[in-house]
Amino acid sequence: MVADKARFEEAIRRFDEINSEDPNQETVDGISWPKEVLYAQRMTACLNRVAPEASEPLQLAVRCQHIRRWAISRKDFPLGTLGYNQWRNKLKKYHAEIAGEILTQVGYDKETVERVQFLVQKRQLKIDPEVQLLEDIICLVFLEYYFLEFAGQHPEGKVIDIVQKTWVKMTPQGQKLALQLDLPAEALELVGKALA
Repeated sequence: MVADKARFEEAIRRFDEINSEDPNQETVDGISWPKEVLYAQRMTACLNRVAPEASEPLQLAVRCQHIRRWAISRKDFPLGTLGYNQWRNKLKKYHAEIAGEILTQVGYDKETVERVQFLVQKRQLKIDPEVQLLEDIICLVFLEYYFLEFAGQHPEGKVIDIVQKTWVKMTPQGQKLALQLDLPAEALELVGKALA
């Protein structure tokens, strides 16, 4: 599904190179990783499991969906839902801009660049099948790798609310895959409460 393997690999390399500047680190099996490099690799691995025949624009979007995320801090926006949504919308545009610059530099055509930007900004969620698949991948990666840590930082009521909101964003297939994840008992209990 990749038209030019060398160009695709160069785009991925550049995405990862930029994300390797992330000052936030995450340790896995004793190895410290820039947080957004690890996130991007997890997103790609999940997409490859769920939809190995995914289009090239979707493969690119999955890899750069959080590119340079650390550069725009949540703390720079008001508390509450409104501030959170402002932050997320600013991030989506920022990620799309950086992705567009890189993809243009490595030789992608305007149509492909705009498609990746469309996906990264999650336009037409619930309407565009690839945007919805991207959302499923985001939710699966969150549940598999980040949910338990998130749950430990918030009251149970808020965690249950987040799981419920995450669940309705997913397709029935995504929900089925989420229930097949090998989650720790504590995480499974919280998911069970949210879905009860």
